[in-house]
Amino acid sequence: MGAKAGDSQDVISDINMVPLIDIILVVLIIFMVTAPALIKPSVDVNLPEAASGDETTPSLLNIAITVDGVVMLNNEEVDEDELKNLAKAEVERNQDVQAVIIADRDLPYGQVIRVLDWAKSQGVKNFAVTTDKPVNM
Repeated sequence: MGAKAGDSQDVISDINMVPLIDIILVVLIIFMVTAPALIKPSVDVNLPEAASGDETTPSLLNIAITVDGVVMLNNEEVDEDELKNLAKAEVERNQDVQAVIIADRDLPYGQVIRVLDWAKSQGVKNFAVTTDKPVNM
């Protein structure tokens, strides 16, 4: 009663996982290499230090002011009218929207107040200021 190798009725129930794992690892490496290129560079701002600073909640109105006085909203350069229009649109969607101010430490105080006034004139009531923790803490 010898059976031939080709006559076996046994079902192969094992799945070879090695090729699947190889493909997943290659895709993961591709994503790891390309992800930094897809992320927009953030604004280069030298933040002031504050020991009492808390974590800032994410906002749809991230207003950055560089040392050169360039105003950026969500990493895109804007002028006064654009900032006001976008702030007004966001206030219409959410009355309690919070604007996060990211200002360079060497920026004159008056320029920060001017940009705050632009947002406040459009109905933004809540503001947060971003700072760095002191290095020696």
